[in-house]
Amino acid sequence: MKRLTAYVSGNVHQRGYRARVTDIARVLGLKGTVENLDDGRVKIIAEGDEDKLKWFEEAICIKNTLIDVSSIEKEYSTPRDDVNRFYKLVDRGETDSRLDTAADHLKNLIVAVNNMNQNIGGKIDQMNDNLSDKIDQMNDNLSDKIDQMNDNLSDKIDQMNDNLSDKIDQMNDNLSDKIDQMNDNLSGKMDVMIDLQKDTLSGQETLIEEVRQSRKEIKGRMDQRFDKLESEVAEMKVALKSKGII
Repeated sequence: MKRLTAYVSGNVHQRGYRARVTDIARVLGLKGTVENLDDGRVKIIAEGDEDKLKWFEEAICIKNTLIDVSSIEKEYSTPRDDVNRFYKLVDRGETDSRLDTAADHLKNLIVAVNNMNQNIGGKIDQMNDNLSDKIDQMNDNLSDKIDQMNDNLSDKIDQMNDNLSDKIDQMNDNLSDKIDQMNDNLSGKMDVMIDLQKDTLSGQETLIEEVRQSRKEIKGRMDQRFDKLESEVAEMKVALKSKGII
């Protein structure tokens, strides 16, 4: 356990600084007091764990719109354990003074809010005018670009149609030439095939006739051989009979 005594300088009177210090100390579980001094400083006494006191040192160095801590004088000592909680010390008559200060702050706040509203209103009007001008300009530019795009697209479509028509005509001509050429080639090949077929038929007829003639010749030769063979057999039978063999 340690006891921290701190003297805080800066814009810290009548700005809610003591209330912030009290909240921070209570969250950390510290005990002690916080009070305003006549010289414009704030005196803080806090007792608790050394680690929590280190966190407390950093947390009380507050800088925002109302509070601006410029320096902190610190001193550590042995704890006295003379308080059981952390609280704010308030001087007699301080409440009325704080109300007057709060009224001044409120008055300044109202003026600042009114000025802010006027500035925001003027900026919103200006923003609307600028936005309206930009939208009109954007519409004009967009309309011009759409018209230009339509013209370019129309030209390209016309050009594409012309090119496509030319290519189709050329394709038809080429196709017609190829069909005529194919017909001529096919007609010539049919004629050649017919001639070959005629030659083949003629050759077949000649071959058939040759085969017939060959068969006649073979049959005649065979008949002659059979007649000769029958004659020889008859002669052999006569000879055998004459010799008494048969």
